[in-house]
Amino acid sequence: MVGNLTQNGAKLKRIFIEPKLPEGLAPLHELAQNLWWSWDHEAIELFRSIDPVGFVHSNYNPLALLDELSIEKAQELLANADFTARMKRVYTAFTTYINTAPPKDNPQIAYFCMEYGLHQSVRLYSGGLGVLAGDYLKEASDRNVNLAAVGLLYRYGYFQQALSLHGEQIHQLEAAKFTQLPIVPVRDERDEWIKIHVNFGGRTVWAKVWELKVGRIPLYLLDTDIDDNRWEDRSITHQLYGGDNENRLRQEILLGIGGVRALKAMRREPDLYHLNEGHAAFLGLERLRNYLKNKQLPYEQALEIVRATQLFTTHTPVPAGHDAFSEVLLRDYLFEFTFALDISWEKLVAFGRINPDNANELFSMSHLAIRTSQEVNGVSRLHGEVSQKMFNELYPEYNHAESHVGYVTNCVHFPTWVSGEWLDLYREVFGKGFGADQTNRKYWSKIQQVPSERIMGIRHKLKKRLLDWVRSSLREDLTRRGENPRSIFEMINAIREDALVIGFARRFATYKRATLLFTNEKRLADLVNNAKRPVIFLFAGKAHPADKGGQEFIRFIYNTTKNPDFKGKVIFLENYGMEMAKLLTQGVDIWLNNPTRPKEASGTSGMKAVINGVMNFSVLDGWWCEGYKPGAGWALPEHDTYADPNLQNELDAETIYNILESDIVPAFYDQNEAGISERWVSHIKNTIADIAPDFVMKRMWDDYQDRYYGKLWERSQKLKKSHFQALHALVEWKNRVRRTWEAIELTELQAPDTFNRSLPLGENFEASVTLHLQDLGSSDIGVEVVFFRRISETELELVSTHELELERQKGALAAYTCDIKPQTAGVFEYGFRMFPKHPLLAHRQDFGLVRWL
Repeated sequence: MVGNLTQNGAKLKRIFIEPKLPEGLAPLHELAQNLWWSWDHEAIELFRSIDPVGFVHSNYNPLALLDELSIEKAQELLANADFTARMKRVYTAFTTYINTAPPKDNPQIAYFCMEYGLHQSVRLYSGGLGVLAGDYLKEASDRNVNLAAVGLLYRYGYFQQALSLHGEQIHQLEAAKFTQLPIVPVRDERDEWIKIHVNFGGRTVWAKVWELKVGRIPLYLLDTDIDDNRWEDRSITHQLYGGDNENRLRQEILLGIGGVRALKAMRREPDLYHLNEGHAAFLGLERLRNYLKNKQLPYEQALEIVRATQLFTTHTPVPAGHDAFSEVLLRDYLFEFTFALDISWEKLVAFGRINPDNANELFSMSHLAIRTSQEVNGVSRLHGEVSQKMFNELYPEYNHAESHVGYVTNCVHFPTWVSGEWLDLYREVFGKGFGADQTNRKYWSKIQQVPSERIMGIRHKLKKRLLDWVRSSLREDLTRRGENPRSIFEMINAIREDALVIGFARRFATYKRATLLFTNEKRLADLVNNAKRPVIFLFAGKAHPADKGGQEFIRFIYNTTKNPDFKGKVIFLENYGMEMAKLLTQGVDIWLNNPTRPKEASGTSGMKAVINGVMNFSVLDGWWCEGYKPGAGWALPEHDTYADPNLQNELDAETIYNILESDIVPAFYDQNEAGISERWVSHIKNTIADIAPDFVMKRMWDDYQDRYYGKLWERSQKLKKSHFQALHALVEWKNRVRRTWEAIELTELQAPDTFNRSLPLGENFEASVTLHLQDLGSSDIGVEVVFFRRISETELELVSTHELELERQKGALAAYTCDIKPQTAGVFEYGFRMFPKHPLLAHRQDFGLVRWL
């Protein structure tokens, strides 16, 4: 590319010298074009060895590193026999991995997410949701799953964080250099770049499709920053979660509707669709349109098969965290779907509302996702329970404990987050089969045999690496901010490598209570300034640009680090990212987490710490409710003591101080003559042996396969068989039940007279219900008695349900009976209800008719 430039009267020309590697180094470029390298430790070290300093300065990006490679350096590498041998070894491992044939006859899964945290140099993520999605794709690749992922390609990604001299968060946007990203255009059979379009308020917006290779998994990314679009539409994919609420709507339409169109343009026909959060929920409408148009299915049959092939995973534990849009805004963008689906506007917006007739109710993306998905899950056991309650308003006739909303607890991709030192030890001690069988506890239990000296040798090495980086990073950041040189020296000089190091790094949302530790500053100062038992706290994290409360937490902590009592003992690290997360979760001694209960859906950073022998000290919320084991970390109680949040914060802070002072710090410093605390090593070994196997991504994938993918695949295949024969029959049955439902008569109900007498424990509860079923059969209707315990005027706790057995049927009359022996005494409330039954119903909420008798 050549052009003329003029500067100060000089005539200049511009020339682009395209980087080109010698033929002997060509494997490096192929490796750099696939993110497989980012979780293969030998591949990482191969790129790092080219230029250790340059690798860091290039943001750990091998493509950027290779772009800067001089001819002289390239020749030097070619002449280095050790380097070329390692390159060939890594390249052979890569090609063997990529060329391994996938299992046959598995369903093809389409995975949709707004963000993907795959590597620090690929800025498609903001936090935990994206990193979880990235880890999921990596594990899918390792398992050789038939999966394709869909997302958006952001020109600026999420903001880079800087801090002012006074601790204000500065949001910096840096445009990505697409030439230095491992992305390639997706082309059709005519070698033309595939483009798809969506309609926005009467205008057409185009998006090009890129592919990013995540091992064996293709990630397709949509990009509107192209010449075909107006400027305001080009900017749709500029920033992750950027812009106003209308731009968020545009992004979500592009992801959901545009994503389905992109798969279709590539002639991909997924069997199952997985929505990782509700951002992509509009895909249900596009899929519905496709079944109507391409398969000529009637609307109800089309909706049934869309639901039968779709899974929605929610990550948000509070209603306010779910995206919602006004009807006025929505109408400008989605009204055309009323024609495509041949339904009224009111019926369309009802997908996203609790009350279809309430014009003031916002359209919830999560409600749309639930109503177009057969299966729904939260991301930890506790979050599953919270989600059951949160979405129970969609199924008011059922108690929340009866909800079909389940859970799969999040996990982390082991090869990505484990340090090389621990990986070497695990491979040596655990044996050959460990890599493919990471959830097998018998492997992890072998850590108990490893000598304490070796365990602590790894821990000391990783802590030194972290603290060396902390000193270097602090020196650079503080100097750039214009801090006093003496203050910089004092802060860095105060960092002791023999200290107990505690890390707190995550998104700075206010519910995560980053400032809780500072509730009693004098007590904290006494803790960190004990010369014989020093303690260091490392903080890091970003607050969303619109979250002023979170930004104030950052400012407060940053300014506290300048206090003489805390200088070099409380440290805030700028611009938290994936590489810093690795250093922290591998190098600290304790991982601290103290969110407000129960607002932590899952959390995964603590899991990354666990596989590196780092103990958690956390509120029993999210994943830690399942992960915590006595003798393998520490916990704050699961339930609040006070309704007043200020009093609860004060109690939690005091509990943290007490546990640190009386248990954690003494255990760390209870060292023998060799400088080793056997109590501490015991915690490390128990953490690895008892917790780690449950929180590696293989377990999460196994759970999704067992609880959801297999179930969806089996049922959808039955419905699709013989040109949708079973589907048509099921919809016809549902319509027949709906028509008859209100006409079913209760002709007789006999139950114990619990109004005038109690039922002695040991005496059976006997009851019978007789119904006139009209034109339905007894196999179409179930009857059950439900027992509750009243918690308050507005809350009932489900105790048990018992389905009545069909005793006899004569014509349209069907008699159902039960004979139940109560197992516990107490005051209960009970009632009888009928519900529809069919062998192809996925669950009770799949056809939510309920009638109390």
